Amino acid sequence: MTDDLGDDGTGLGDVATRRDELATRVRTHAGEIARELALFQGGDYGSETFETDAGSWTLKYEAGDVQYLRFDPKSGSEIYVVSSKQPPDPDDLETAMADYDAFVAAYDEYVASFEGLFDDISTDFPAVTSTAELTAERDRIVDRIREVATAMAGELHRYDGEYGTYATTVDGTRWELKWDGDAVSYLRVGGSDGVYLLSQYGPPPATELRRLVDDVEAFVRSFNEHVDELEADLSTVAFE
Repeated sequence: MTDDLGDDGTGLGDVATRRDELATRVRTHAGEIARELALFQGGDYGSETFETDAGSWTLKYEAGDVQYLRFDPKSGSEIYVVSSKQPPDPDDLETAMADYDAFVAAYDEYVASFEGLFDDISTDFPAVTSTAELTAERDRIVDRIREVATAMAGELHRYDGEYGTYATTVDGTRWELKWDGDAVSYLRVGGSDGVYLLSQYGPPPATELRRLVDDVEAFVRSFNEHVDELEADLSTVAFE
């Protein structure tokens, strides 16, 4: 590639043109290396540095294409052979291109170093244990909680309006039921950062359900006591 920058006595415009042509060819070639690196590394962006006798080459890529190719010679300033800015100075490009073949050879050695990487890997993985039985039992318990909570929502709807929340404390922990019509919007335990035993997003983790399920009975008793108090209050009302 470096022969393209030889001095044949033509003007600077021709040198710049040949410089641009060479830079385009390098970008295309380095872009192929960038795509191979992106495929191998499994990411959309990254960088890799390759050492040669004359210096080091850093190739940065993004979305499978080269972002820049920088040559850091052991003597002299770094040269951006490929970048998003203006093309390099012709003399700088010629300096870098004198080592370009060594850069490609270093990349080839890098790839070759991974040969046989997966030779001893077995894909005979153990069978996966099913959670079907556990989740079925969880869903059965959640369905039963929803039945009870729906009955509570119906009573709250009838007495307290179209929608709202009922909250109480069970063993020092806040339990809150939100209803909308005769349906349960959620049953949450532990405040705004708590566990949703019932919600529109799916069932709770099985471990959390197991931790809280024994308190559901106390929650229902608290609700019934609340209803009993309401009935007692209403019984004292007289209208003349």
